[in-house]
Amino acid sequence: MNIVYADADGRLYDSQTLLAAGRTGRAATWIDDVEWIPLPEGAALVSLPHSRALGFDPITGALKAMPAVNHAVGALLPQGFTRLYLPAYHKQAGSEPYPLFGYTAVGFDKGRFYVAATQSDDPTPWNPLQYTADATAAKVANMRQKFPQNRLYEHLSQCALDYECMTARNTFFARQEGAIPVSSTCNARCIGCISEQPDDAGFVSPQTRLTVRPSVDEMVELMVHHLRTTGDDGVISFGQGCEGDPSLRGREIAAAIACTREATQTGAININTNAGLTSQIRSIVDAGLDLMRVSIISAMPDHYHAYYRPRGYTFADVEASARYASDHGVIVSLNYLNFPGVSDTEEEVEAMIRFVHRTGVRLVQLRNLNIDPDVYLDQIPERISECGGEPLGILAMIDALTSECPGLRIGSYTHPPSWYHEMQR
Repeated sequence: MNIVYADADGRLYDSQTLLAAGRTGRAATWIDDVEWIPLPEGAALVSLPHSRALGFDPITGALKAMPAVNHAVGALLPQGFTRLYLPAYHKQAGSEPYPLFGYTAVGFDKGRFYVAATQSDDPTPWNPLQYTADATAAKVANMRQKFPQNRLYEHLSQCALDYECMTARNTFFARQEGAIPVSSTCNARCIGCISEQPDDAGFVSPQTRLTVRPSVDEMVELMVHHLRTTGDDGVISFGQGCEGDPSLRGREIAAAIACTREATQTGAININTNAGLTSQIRSIVDAGLDLMRVSIISAMPDHYHAYYRPRGYTFADVEASARYASDHGVIVSLNYLNFPGVSDTEEEVEAMIRFVHRTGVRLVQLRNLNIDPDVYLDQIPERISECGGEPLGILAMIDALTSECPGLRIGSYTHPPSWYHEMQR
């Protein structure tokens, strides 16, 4: 597998003298043939400026750097695919952090691009190519004409048109999982939050956070329309990338769920949350929640706290919320932000297995952490960032989770309740 690099103008080339390398944690490494898959439809290749691409000499096995004029290249994967390795590169000291994307190692062989990744779910429902700009604009216009006073549709218009958010687009097309952002504030200060960053973060959030405070009536109007239209396989989700944590509006969400269920029993109601406010989560669960996805980067408290920087809650509260929801019939999944060389160490894997057992989690949604790798590694505890244990590999991590947690599913996005029932047959 040849190394892929870009020139100063962004043109892509493959090297005839160096083999593609990957990165796990801070270390460059070989990538086995079985860890490469063809570049998926909907993926994008991007140049990593101020970097020198690294590859292996096929004769000596030595790690070498391309000339400084040639930059490393990474792939941005669509939903349904989990990266196994980061791109291998040496970054110029003092250069600005990379934008908030999940960069994956890229190679080239026999006329095709490959990525170091595995398919973790069916990518078809979330293929970004299914919605054209013109069709989206028409759907947005129709829905806003139908609900002219609902500020949720107004806000989601920008998400669908400008940010090309698939969940927002689903809302206007009345398909699959729809979005209902409700909270402009958050009780965490995540490193690399995509909707809000402090001025000294060094990088810019790619989205604008919600500024309105939707009323219960606005929530119910959107929820009822989406669930009635999509039917039993439809999902409406609180907690989107354009907002803070929805549980801060737990009382209003509980009221909206209760009103929605008086109007329709179809579809499923989901919340994506850090689950730190257990009292609010209990109210939401008791109101009739069907699905809950808990955002998590580690089941070790010091690592979790270093990334999320929670305000007014701890990792113990997250666990209590997940356990309560699971005990009361809610299907609980994890939005697991994983990172090669960290998530797949023995310590991390064992902690996650214990967490799944304690909380009754049914699905682990593997999400590629969107951040400059060095920014992330510099912020988490040193014993973790410096690879206190030899990484097992992301594939081995997945195998360990499924083998040690009977009934646990691995995926990439939220599924309706019927999907879990089908898996049990």
